[in-house]
Amino acid sequence: MGTKNISLTDEAYETLKARKREGESFTEVILRELGGDDDDIWKGFGKLKGMRLREGYEKQREDFDRDFEERQDELFGQ
Repeated sequence: MGTKNISLTDEAYETLKARKREGESFTEVILRELGGDDDDIWKGFGKLKGMRLREGYEKQREDFDRDFEERQDELFGQ
């Protein structure tokens, strides 16, 4: 697999960086975000296999609460 160099504005870079998950490369972020197979209705099936619904919900809720508190601190300086 080859590679290409591209130029991004600072704003585009920061947006991409904000969407980057832990351990994920920028290439993986771009592929995940831009997808490619929007017509594949079966694409999402099996993604939650083995994940317990309650655990997934609780993790999402913890992440949301943490992000919300961080935004509140940034906005209101607490």
